[in-house]
Amino acid sequence: MQTQTLTTLLKYRGREVTASDAQFIRELIAKHPGTSRWRLSVMLCEEWNWRQTNGATRDMVCRGLMLALHRAGHIELPAPKASPVNRLVQRVRPESIEVDTTPIEMPLAQLGRLVFRQVRRQPDEPLFNAMMEQYHYLKYTQPVGEHLKCMFYAGERPVALFAWSSAPRHLGARDRYLGWSQAQRKANIRYVAYNTRYLIPPWVRVPHLASHLLGRMTRMLSDEWQKVYGHGVFFAETFVDPTIHRGTCYRAANWVMMGMTTGRGKADQTGRANRTLKEVLGLALTPDFRERLVAA
Repeated sequence: MQTQTLTTLLKYRGREVTASDAQFIRELIAKHPGTSRWRLSVMLCEEWNWRQTNGATRDMVCRGLMLALHRAGHIELPAPKASPVNRLVQRVRPESIEVDTTPIEMPLAQLGRLVFRQVRRQPDEPLFNAMMEQYHYLKYTQPVGEHLKCMFYAGERPVALFAWSSAPRHLGARDRYLGWSQAQRKANIRYVAYNTRYLIPPWVRVPHLASHLLGRMTRMLSDEWQKVYGHGVFFAETFVDPTIHRGTCYRAANWVMMGMTTGRGKADQTGRANRTLKEVLGLALTPDFRERLVAA
């Protein structure tokens, strides 16, 4: 009987869900008739102490898990009280904001003091979003999970934008480079930051600015992460599409080539490449990064 209760019914976002877990959820639903799916997900997170590193419940992930169990026939959720809005599909693109595009062309030494601001949930966040949408070739995408939005200013003019987010859970080139096990990756992936966007506006033409600010950004990254999420990061990674960019500023800032992507993407079901292969670059943020990341 005990073996049956420990049988894994499915895996969701790295969590194994057993028959015993499903029974617990069925009992929770039965004890609270008429409760919404959202409220049930919050209650389950509290019962399981399933929280993000900043203390907030992981209710969105929990709702996905419960829906997967419902669709597989392991539990029966109450009927939804309202049609869910898929914010990823219906999200409005950032509104355009007019910025000064007068060319900035000068040696780095003449640019003056460069001021850093972390702008997530700050007044300049709409400006960050708008500039990424208008001037980055990948456009703006709303990050999920832990993330930072950072800007550097020369006077009042933005000269560089960095988007950072949680790292992908599975990335072969990185995993082989770090040499961590599946259990170590699961435990420590939150200590890896992913540079999803880096933008120098096209009117800013200052030699060596890109590598200079990249180096400065990564030196302060762990402390900035600590301020927002209560923990630092020990390693940074990014992708470079060699058909578009050479990644010169990353290499000048001492990032190392860890390998190539498979070209399949995280949602692949075919096992065949369906997009450009990208270089996977990484940077140690602390001398003992490997020891920290392979800690049990």
